[in-house]
Amino acid sequence: MTKRKGLTLTDVLITVVIALVFAVIYSLWDGIYTILQPFGLHLNELVYGMWFIAAIVAYLIIRKPGVALIAEFSAASGETIVLLQFDISLIMYGLLQGLVCELIFLIFKYKSTHLMVVVMAGIAAALITLPLDWYYGYLGHLESWNLILMFSLRILSGAVVAGWLGHVLYRAVKETGVLKFIGSSSSDSTEGL
Repeated sequence: MTKRKGLTLTDVLITVVIALVFAVIYSLWDGIYTILQPFGLHLNELVYGMWFIAAIVAYLIIRKPGVALIAEFSAASGETIVLLQFDISLIMYGLLQGLVCELIFLIFKYKSTHLMVVVMAGIAAALITLPLDWYYGYLGHLESWNLILMFSLRILSGAVVAGWLGHVLYRAVKETGVLKFIGSSSSDSTEGL
């Protein structure tokens, strides 16, 4: 039996389930982000990367084109449902974060589960938030040094929380053996560092 290259209904359903789990986590994570805000120096940005993780975990599990975009868009949309408030900006963030993750995974032909690939995806997701933050007016009041500090910490969080932690979660789930029949059937020859 040959494995289909395109997304199957099962792939989409698994991706949406992953996204819904992260939608709940995202809505709870907002409390952690908010608690860290009063401490200053943008310490809250160190946890910002959690909002990019759905695309990375879904990609690592399924490894097919479109999965990261569907996961991040669905997680952001689901977060608006969990929070009981429709917020188009959350959906736009999710859409663009998923899209830039897709671009990184496309470069590696959707085959690599290498840690550095998902770290790059986390960094790309962090970087795409800059124009959105600027558009929504979140940055106009910051001095240059403050803006650089904020985005440096956000990029670090994208690399560590989204990339590294996403990879750790994937490895933990893979070790259970539940991923044998899910996603790409190719071996993880590029897995690891």
